[in-house]
Amino acid sequence: MKTKQRILHGAQELFFLYGIRSVLMDDIAKHLSVSKKTIYRVYKDKEKLVHELVKELLKEDEKVCKELQKGSANVVEEFFNIMKHVEKMICRVNPGMFYDLQKYYPASWKLFIEFKENCILKMVEESLTKGIKQGHIRSDINVKTLSRMRIQQIEMGFNPTVFPPDKFKLADVQTSMIDHFLHGVCTLK
Repeated sequence: MKTKQRILHGAQELFFLYGIRSVLMDDIAKHLSVSKKTIYRVYKDKEKLVHELVKELLKEDEKVCKELQKGSANVVEEFFNIMKHVEKMICRVNPGMFYDLQKYYPASWKLFIEFKENCILKMVEESLTKGIKQGHIRSDINVKTLSRMRIQQIEMGFNPTVFPPDKFKLADVQTSMIDHFLHGVCTLK
């Protein structure tokens, strides 16, 4: 594995466990058994490292979601397959990571917001439109409105004031939300 990829992978492991803010470059160096100098040769600072990691994760996420879209028999299966993928990802990530990203790394958070608007929202709209054509989604829905609502549902599931982590499992919340959403938009077919 190249040094750059090795550093990204090591940083990802630590960020997913502890959040971004609490992980120092020293921690990453120790975790990888390399010097900080080696890391700083590849990444000028932690902000550059975080930004590169977010770009890589979003690119990989988009690829997986598109594969799941293509490989699903119908739109309902597609929504569940993508939800299972998101659930697996959620179970690996420290919820504080999103807070850290938003508060301390605005350029990287902007990448996430753009990804949500330009990729995820578009995919939900495409899936609902395809589902209408397949007869699995009601034809009387407003695709644009319900696509945005679905994105907001997902985000609300991450909100610790709405769903405190000591009382709700993140995966259970997301499963309940997709179930609720699909019951609202699906036909009997």
